Amino acid sequence: MIINGVTIDATFAEAFPMKATRAIITAQNEKWALISAQAMTGFATSVIACGCEAGIERVLDASETPDGRPGVAVLLFAMGGKSLAKQLETRAGQCVLTSPTSALFAGIDGGKRIPLGKNLRYFGDGFQVAKLIDGKRYWRIPVMDGEFLTEATTGQVEAVGGGNFLVLAESQPQALAACEAAIEAMRRIANVIMPFPGGVVRSGSKVGSKYAALNASTNDSFCPTLKGMCNTELPMEVESVMEIVIDGLSKEDIDQAMRVGMQAVCDLGAANGIRRISAGNYGGKLGPFHFHLQEIMA
Repeated sequence: MIINGVTIDATFAEAFPMKATRAIITAQNEKWALISAQAMTGFATSVIACGCEAGIERVLDASETPDGRPGVAVLLFAMGGKSLAKQLETRAGQCVLTSPTSALFAGIDGGKRIPLGKNLRYFGDGFQVAKLIDGKRYWRIPVMDGEFLTEATTGQVEAVGGGNFLVLAESQPQALAACEAAIEAMRRIANVIMPFPGGVVRSGSKVGSKYAALNASTNDSFCPTLKGMCNTELPMEVESVMEIVIDGLSKEDIDQAMRVGMQAVCDLGAANGIRRISAGNYGGKLGPFHFHLQEIMA
C-alpha cells in the first residue's frame, strides 16, 4: 500500500488491556486548569517506569463542566485497578488539591467506582463537609485560598494501551514535522491520549536487553546509526524514525486516532521526505489487540 508516495507496511501495532479513568479539573480560568492538569499528568509516559500513563484529553469550556468554569479532561491508564486508583489519588492530592482555585470532578459515570476525592477529604482535618447532590457525593475541603471542591469517586473502565505507529523519514526535522502534524489531528479524537512528551517518542523499545536488569531496551532494528551493525529495518535513505503511542478507552477509539494520524503523515508525503509508516509489535505475544496498518487505511 502506497499513499502519496508513503509506503504503509503490511504489519500491525500490538496493544494490551489496561484500566482507565477520566477526571475533570476546573479552575478560575483555563490557564490554571491547564497548569493543574499538566502537573497531574506529568511523569506518566509509560507504565514501564512511571506507574501509569496519563495525558490531557481536551480543554473544556464552561458549558461542559459541572461547576460552569473552564476545565480540562485528563485520562489515566494503568495495568490494574489497584495501581490506577493509587496513581489517581496521589496525583489528585499533590497536583490538583494544591493548585490555586482548582476543583475536581468525575469524568466517567459508569464502570467500577474508585476514589477521586473520597480520601482527600481527610486533609480537611475534620472541618471537611459532605454534600449529596443528584445522588453524587461531593466534599468541600477548607484550604487557604478558600475551598477545594471534589467529587468523591469516579468511574474505572476497561481500556486499551499501546497502539502505535512509526514514521520513517529521510531526516530528523522531516520525521518530527510529520509527527507534529499527526498529533495535531489526533488530538481532535475523543477518548484517547498520546502519553509521551508532545505525543512523540524517539526512544522506541524492544522487549528484553543484553543487561539482565532491564526488561526493555533500544529498538535497534529501527535505529539509523546501527544500520551496519544489526538486522536493520531501514533502507539507506531513512535517517530518522519517530513513534506515536496511543492509549484509548476502546479499540475503536485507537483505530480512529491512528487513521487520522497516519493520514496526516501521508498528506505530507514523499515530497517532504516521508518514506514509510510501520508499527511496533512482538509477534502477537504482547497483547490481544492488533491494529493492522493497511486495514486501518484501506
